[in-house]
Amino acid sequence: MDFKLNDEQRMLEETVGRLVRDTYTFDARNKILESDQGFSTDMWNQFAELGLLGVPFSEEAGGFNGGGPELMVVAEGFGRGLVVEPYLATVVLAGTLIDKLGNDAQKEQWVAAIIGGETRFALAAYEPQGRYDHTVVGTSAKKDGDGYVLSGEKAVVLHGDSADQLVVIARTAGNAGDRDGLSAFIVPADADGVTRKGYATIDGLRAAEITLSNVKVDGDALLGEEGQAIDALEATLDLALITLCAEASGAMEVACDQTLDYIKERQQFGVPIGKFQALQHRMVEMRMELEKVRSITMLAACSLDAPADLRKKRISAAKAQVGKSGRKVAEEAIQLFGGMGMMEETPVSHYAKRIVMIDHWFGDREYHLGVLETLIDVDDHAA
Repeated sequence: MDFKLNDEQRMLEETVGRLVRDTYTFDARNKILESDQGFSTDMWNQFAELGLLGVPFSEEAGGFNGGGPELMVVAEGFGRGLVVEPYLATVVLAGTLIDKLGNDAQKEQWVAAIIGGETRFALAAYEPQGRYDHTVVGTSAKKDGDGYVLSGEKAVVLHGDSADQLVVIARTAGNAGDRDGLSAFIVPADADGVTRKGYATIDGLRAAEITLSNVKVDGDALLGEEGQAIDALEATLDLALITLCAEASGAMEVACDQTLDYIKERQQFGVPIGKFQALQHRMVEMRMELEKVRSITMLAACSLDAPADLRKKRISAAKAQVGKSGRKVAEEAIQLFGGMGMMEETPVSHYAKRIVMIDHWFGDREYHLGVLETLIDVDDHAA
């Protein structure tokens, strides 16, 4: 398997890298975080102008026709800058699901709006009682003439507080935990009966608790066939996991670089502490953890077209590795910085928080180790 970037991927990497270096400084990010919506619409428009919002979509739709490797390149760059704009929520989660399930008219309307930066989406999939299990859906969608009525609660909806539209996963048949019977609906975020409680997460992003109380939608709000959304939803979540792992890789790289620079400057007993062999060993260990994450993320990103079980194994292995290695890098960075590493004014503290919190989005290390164990048991029984 060839992990080298092709010419188009290198160009994409250079575009994202230049954007982050030139415009997404630590001070600029802090000003963005202080805004009411928690991200910059000007920066979002720049993403659109550079074509970054079209990376996973087809050329026919006006996109880049990218897949896992292309999203990995973008997410690594965003991780280096701790980008807080709703790229994962709008493009990867909601946009990909619309692209997989929507009919031609729906894709023409909504995918084009995402690529152009005109409409921001959020995926309302998880629920309070389900934790990381996307099949535990109690939100109902009942037929009402030619349309549907949606009722239920959604938890920790990434950037759900500022989205223009929601993609809501609701149950049209079956019981909570069933794979069959899940449907996806496009719901205006300001529709009657939609209540959003937004809040900032500790790693600088935004999320919302969303309640749907007898929300009426037309029949054309349904994406795909009724009750058949599970495969597209899981493929979308897999792509989101790859994006998160790549973002962690970018953030871990910067945390390692900043820590190395700091121990070269900080002095003790008249010499830089970076000359102490014990600290040199710890820096080497941090770099080794980074390379573990980077390598397994590359493998996962190149496995989207593999059989479903193999794809899920590699993606869950990558996410589990991020949980272990990311925490190691974050903790070592804080310890080597000492008290400075705990201060809000020190960039590495923000990188550490983001790295650790990535472990908890869409299944933490323990959850994905459980997924791996289940898949391995199935293979053993099949053999």
